[in-house]
Amino acid sequence: MADTSDEPTTALPGRPAVTDLATWQAARDELLAREKAHTREGDAIAAARRRLPMVEFDGTVEVVGADGPVPFLDLFQGRDELVVYKHMWHDGAPHQGQCEGCTTTAWHLQDASYLNARGVSFAVLTTGPWHEVAPYAEFMGYTQPWYSVRGVDGPAGGPMGYLTGYLRDGDRAFLTYSTTGRGNERVNGSLGLLDMTPYGRGEAWEDNPEGRPKGNSPCWSWRTDADGNATWGPTSRPVPQWTRPGATPVDTLGRHGHHH
Repeated sequence: MADTSDEPTTALPGRPAVTDLATWQAARDELLAREKAHTREGDAIAAARRRLPMVEFDGTVEVVGADGPVPFLDLFQGRDELVVYKHMWHDGAPHQGQCEGCTTTAWHLQDASYLNARGVSFAVLTTGPWHEVAPYAEFMGYTQPWYSVRGVDGPAGGPMGYLTGYLRDGDRAFLTYSTTGRGNERVNGSLGLLDMTPYGRGEAWEDNPEGRPKGNSPCWSWRTDADGNATWGPTSRPVPQWTRPGATPVDTLGRHGHHH
C-alpha cells in the first residue's frame, strides 16, 4: 500500500517529522537526560524553599466563611500546615464576569484529600464580599472551604492571585511561602499535559518549529462562548462554567471595576 502520510491533503501544518521507532527512541532518550536534570534542579529549588525563613502574623484576625466570622487559625482545621489560593474578585459581577485565570487555578484544586493525608489543609480566600462569594462557590460546585478576606491586610489577606503557604505552631500563625503568575501553573495539570503535546499550548510566546500554526495570546483558551469558541468578549465564560447546571449563554461580563 502506498504511503500517503506526506500528502498535503492529510498532513497537519508543521507536524513533527516521521521516523522509525529506534531513531525516535534515541531522540527521546537524549531529551530524557535534560528532563532529569530539570527534575533534579526542581528538587534543589524545593529544598531551598523549605529553608526559607517565615513571618509571624496575627492568627486571630477574622475572615468570613460559611459559619460567619472565624479566626484565620480555623483555616488550619487543626492541622499544622495550610495552603491557600487567593482568588481575585470583581465586585458585583455575575458569575461569568469573575476571573478566568483564578478559575483555572481553583478548578484544578477541588480535592485536598492528598494534602490532608500529609497534614496540610486547603482553602480559597478572596476579597469578594461573602454574600457574593457564597452563591458563586455554590454555582461552581466547589467543596473546598472559601473565605472572604475583605478588609484584611497583611499575610492573611493581601493581594489576590497567589498560592500561599502557612504554618501553625499552637496558636501562632506564620507566612512561609507565596507565588503568583506562572508560579501558579504547578497546580494546573492541564498546562503540564499540553506541554507534552506536539502543538503545545498554542500560544505565541512558545518556541515552535517552522511551519507550526501561529500561536494565540497567552491564556486564549480560558474563556469560550456557548458554542465553545475561544473569546474574551461579553458572551464568554471561564471554560469550566459551561459544565455547571444553569450556565446559560450570556451577553455581558458585568464588570464594574477591579478589586484584586
